[in-house]
Amino acid sequence: MSSTEPDRPRRIALDALHRSLGATMTDFAGWDMPLRYGSERDEHIAVRTKAGLFDLSHMGEITVTGPQAVALLNHALVGNIATVGLGRARYTMICRADGGILDDLIVYRLGETEYMVVANASNAQVVLDALTERAAGFDAEVRDDRDNYALLAVQGPESAGILKSLTDADLEGLKYYAGLPGTVAGVPALIARTGYTGEDGFELFVAPGDAEKLWQALTEAGADAGLVPCGLSCRDTLRLEAGMPLYGHELSTSLTPFDAGLGRVVKFEKEGDFVGREALLAAAERAAAEPPRVLVGLVAEGRRVPRAGYAVVAGGEVIGEVTSGAPSPTLGKPIAMAYVDAAHAAPGTAGVGVDIRGNHEPYEVVALPFYKRQK
Repeated sequence: MSSTEPDRPRRIALDALHRSLGATMTDFAGWDMPLRYGSERDEHIAVRTKAGLFDLSHMGEITVTGPQAVALLNHALVGNIATVGLGRARYTMICRADGGILDDLIVYRLGETEYMVVANASNAQVVLDALTERAAGFDAEVRDDRDNYALLAVQGPESAGILKSLTDADLEGLKYYAGLPGTVAGVPALIARTGYTGEDGFELFVAPGDAEKLWQALTEAGADAGLVPCGLSCRDTLRLEAGMPLYGHELSTSLTPFDAGLGRVVKFEKEGDFVGREALLAAAERAAAEPPRVLVGLVAEGRRVPRAGYAVVAGGEVIGEVTSGAPSPTLGKPIAMAYVDAAHAAPGTAGVGVDIRGNHEPYEVVALPFYKRQK
């Protein structure tokens, strides 16, 4: 899957196919990835109303196996992996000893003693190194499987119908945050029902050599349902509308899960010690006593788009910072996520603005997410 030229971004298995479709490619976390194929707004709306097909083969798959695989993961991660049932998945995080977030992850339990950890592309090596280091003393193996998988995702209200036409797997019985082995269009796959768009959808982990056959089969099966290829650009606006954090924006090593409003993923009650436990206990106590800045949604009253790093202001004072911002195709207005002082975090708080090139543009504070699909 990788380029042979060390100074070039790595190339995913379907690189040539994406270029043949006219994709605008971009270097993302060291990978050449499709940013858009045409109009990112049209791609976004297709996912909200019909279906979109994504190539996410830049994500980092790490397999953890062995008699003490679960003990290792409980030590290395903040969640309680011992309670993840066979065929289920869990959103969790890996933190430093000081509580700072190294990455947010999805962990799939594939077998009695086999787990797959899926890391963000930008942090995959960091997570691999941390898990390998933390495996010392455990009867478990940590294996880098990034080159052994391609990852395609079908997202949107028509996704289940499209996929159903290509597989005998029990999609109706596949719960949210679960995965099962199956065959899709004759291709062996791990079929997972997770997602990063706010819509129902499926992720298909397959061998890189099978990716093109699967992409073409999904494209043909979805033609009448309005399926379109989608790039990273609309993926970002979709996840922003759904209030989902992005590492490097809402999450970083300078924040603990409690700072990010995601303290629920930290399970102090699980057996044994885990990396960052003491620091996270202190962070939990601080958050309970005096809330840190709170992650909120902002909706523009005007048309100017906020960007990451812009100051959030009230009464002439800086009260926070934008972490992600973009025009929202669904709302028809610019939106942003931002960390703001707790005193200004309540939905409807008056007098809040964003400093956009010296002008304090008015914004409405709203609860996240901006968009929630109808079940």
